[in-house]
Amino acid sequence: MSRKLSIWLIWLTLCAGLAGVLGYEMLAQPEKPHFLIGPTTHGHYQIELSCDTCHTDPFGGQELLHDACMGCHEQELKDAHDSHPRKKFTDPRNVDRLEKINALNCVSCHGEHKQHQTFAMGVTLPEDFCYECHQSIAEDRPSHEGMGFDTCGSAGCHNFHDNRALYEDFLLANQTGPMVKAMAQVLARNGTEALARKPALAVADADGEAAHALVEDWSLSGHADAGVNCTDCHSVSGVWQDDPGLASCNSCHENEASGFLSGKHGMRLKAGLSKMSPAMARLPFKHDADQSGLDCASCHDAHQPDLATAAVESCTSCHDDEHSRNYAQSPHAQLWQQEQAEVLPAGSGVSCATCHMPRESHKAFGKTTVRVEHNQSMNLRPNEKMVRSVCLDCHSLAFSLDALADPALVRNNFNGKPGSHIPSIDMAVARDRDKQKQ
Repeated sequence: MSRKLSIWLIWLTLCAGLAGVLGYEMLAQPEKPHFLIGPTTHGHYQIELSCDTCHTDPFGGQELLHDACMGCHEQELKDAHDSHPRKKFTDPRNVDRLEKINALNCVSCHGEHKQHQTFAMGVTLPEDFCYECHQSIAEDRPSHEGMGFDTCGSAGCHNFHDNRALYEDFLLANQTGPMVKAMAQVLARNGTEALARKPALAVADADGEAAHALVEDWSLSGHADAGVNCTDCHSVSGVWQDDPGLASCNSCHENEASGFLSGKHGMRLKAGLSKMSPAMARLPFKHDADQSGLDCASCHDAHQPDLATAAVESCTSCHDDEHSRNYAQSPHAQLWQQEQAEVLPAGSGVSCATCHMPRESHKAFGKTTVRVEHNQSMNLRPNEKMVRSVCLDCHSLAFSLDALADPALVRNNFNGKPGSHIPSIDMAVARDRDKQKQ
């Protein structure tokens, strides 16, 4: 065999091997690291190796990517009463605006794998993109004269999709009120509604001191009260599982599991990937944080559930960013500690979960259920989403907007007063007063 032919055979063998490896990764593996064309945004990096979560068809274009976005975010946009829905841009009266910004598809404004031009909220347009449609705003609103269009999206002013806390009618309706209310108005959780009721069953035989301790813990839990015994969680298709996982929890806590899978903690599992772990995160996490991966048991001990621990210690045992580290010295934490000591009434303290996993009221079949939103990403960005669901339980709208717009105050976990004032309410009041004079 000639030397030239040998080289060709080696080259072909290497190419075939490489094609086989890539083909196997593409077709059979949930994670596809060799096909990642660039880093994704902070909202999606957890699932960036699951290409087919967004690219559902290799031959699809922007429409297909848009549908993938809506598959995860459609309900969120509906709940927000999206201020720039797609129908606004399909309206023939607005056809001229499409020539400036083709906002028919999510990816028109939110392009992935473009880290060098990605701004807050994953926007890949120039920061002054509002100018394209609202360049004459000062003619209608003199108060906006001289404002830069790169400030429109500043906290306390406008958001492209969710303006529920910033609409004029809401600003006017909540223009007054004390900075801190005399009594917090947090919804009382009726957790028994969230737990499926089953007939009491015999506890599985437990061998050993450790097993008996688990059974004793279980006997004092809400699971025992509901008649949920060992095999209800640990038996999968008749086979005992030491670590039953999310599927077992989901059989009773479907709403909570659904929220968990929609947030940053659980979105990898929803995409068919391995569990999210602190080591994978871009935010600062403690070096000794549990790296086994996040699931229900990361925050909740099924045998001895402690909601107070899940509301604070479960969070601070992992998160090591400035905001989290400063929680212990914050006024919120002091209230939480006094509530736990029964110095203050239930609902008056502020835990991590109070703000990031708020209690929500749901009505169905004549019953009202108050349950915890387990999608901890739901009200993170933009942070004004916290105003209606969290901040107004304890604070005035004016103080809430000022506080959320102060990055330094957010970092130190709201230990102090806002360093500046956001004039959104003032502008709304002045504009309303001018209308009344006309």
